[in-house]
Amino acid sequence: MHHQGILRTLGWAIFAISAAFASAVQAAANVQSMYGDARAGNQQLRVGDRITSGATVTTGRGSQVVLKFDDSQVVVLNESTTFRITDFRFRQNEPRNDRGIFDLVRGALRVISGAVASRSQSSFQLRIPQATIGIRGTDFMVAIVNPAITSVGTGAISATNAGGTTVFGAGSFGSVASSSALAVGIPASAVPAAASSAFSSMSAAAGVIGGGMAPGAAGVGAGAATIGIVPAALVIGGVVAVGAALQNDDNAATTHHAP
Repeated sequence: MHHQGILRTLGWAIFAISAAFASAVQAAANVQSMYGDARAGNQQLRVGDRITSGATVTTGRGSQVVLKFDDSQVVVLNESTTFRITDFRFRQNEPRNDRGIFDLVRGALRVISGAVASRSQSSFQLRIPQATIGIRGTDFMVAIVNPAITSVGTGAISATNAGGTTVFGAGSFGSVASSSALAVGIPASAVPAAASSAFSSMSAAAGVIGGGMAPGAAGVGAGAATIGIVPAALVIGGVVAVGAALQNDDNAATTHHAP
């Protein structure tokens, strides 16, 4: 009986260690800062909380939360946003297994990419009704206001759907009307008020996250398409101020029509 008790205790200890390890493996991000009401499922979030892969994070009206992922990626979720960490995997010594798949169901967010995107561009996807977004060395924002509006701070993104592919450089704005309409570049004056407000609010988070949005770009005004970050080699002139970038919209976006 004594041996059985020892074995039983040992078994429970192994189970507890395994459960703790599994929880650590699934963990994806920390709540770095927040205000207002933010939840992961039904759980009220607080600064320092860990969020696991598979969780859906929602923010209430007038709320905002900053998530820092284990690969140093930072995601700012604006008010009235629903964001799902669909599949996140990061091991420092296992780059082949990197994965970062996310869904922006509604609302607006800002993404500053981390190691997953820099080690493998194809490992990252942010899906929205009009797009699936991938990133590498990039700081950008998206607001779903029907259409989806994008703002690129540094680097570049490509928006791909049934209509073709459009590449947006730093300092430019884009609009994706639907999963079948080709994404197009737009001037700052054409950014909808709701998107402009969201971008300005998320730009203010730079003080918390040490972000790199271009000062001019940030403050202005599960999808069938794909927005992917393109390598830095395709970015001309590095970070471009909005005023300069929008003097000629043809320089802000490069379009490749579908065959």
